[in-house]
Amino acid sequence: MFDPKKLLDDLLGTQIPGGQGTVRDKAGQAVQLAKDNPIATGAIAAILLGTGTGRAVTGTALKAGGLAAIAGLAYKAYQNYQNGNQPAEAAKQGPELLPPPSDTSFHPSQAPQGEAEFTLSLVRAMILAARADGHIDDEERAKIADRLKLSGIGEEAEQFLTAELERPFNLDELVAAAQTDAQKVELYTASRLAIEPETRAERGYLDMLAGRLKLPDALVDHVEATVSAAKVPA
Repeated sequence: MFDPKKLLDDLLGTQIPGGQGTVRDKAGQAVQLAKDNPIATGAIAAILLGTGTGRAVTGTALKAGGLAAIAGLAYKAYQNYQNGNQPAEAAKQGPELLPPPSDTSFHPSQAPQGEAEFTLSLVRAMILAARADGHIDDEERAKIADRLKLSGIGEEAEQFLTAELERPFNLDELVAAAQTDAQKVELYTASRLAIEPETRAERGYLDMLAGRLKLPDALVDHVEATVSAAKVPA
């Protein structure tokens, strides 16, 4: 069985070939790598999600991997919401991210269905978001499959991603994967991380997802502000 956490790291681009460091340090290199060699390990995000957004996730939580980054962003947004802060104020706090405390429901170890299973749900959330604008058609899926074969991510991970790209669009299943309020916020956060909602289809998908997850509008605004603050031009 492949490691879901490593796959999530690859999707968020937190594992960059040729060195260590945060995505803040390596964002430009990662995007250039994806452009020059889109089949290299570590460029999986570019393969699946494209590089058109021109932005990369940054922050200290990425040192611990993509799972900690998503949990940290979701927790930060939720805390700002609970404290009654304004989203614009929260965005000014800067891009630094910290993993959520271990005694909160946002910590990966607290997932009732198990950390690995929920990590796969986060991966699925990112893929569904990437599919929202309809740009992954049969021809594009074939190209992605060819690239994945050469990406070095491993046969089982490759098969999982290919199968997810071919599955019927199932929002009900994704929403049902969130067993706690914290996981609802994390699923939305992962989806928002995957895309910049520049089209009606992408914005409409995120709005529909937030509605299905029953997230308050003010909380969604905080996630939007927190994710935006955690991304830098790449």
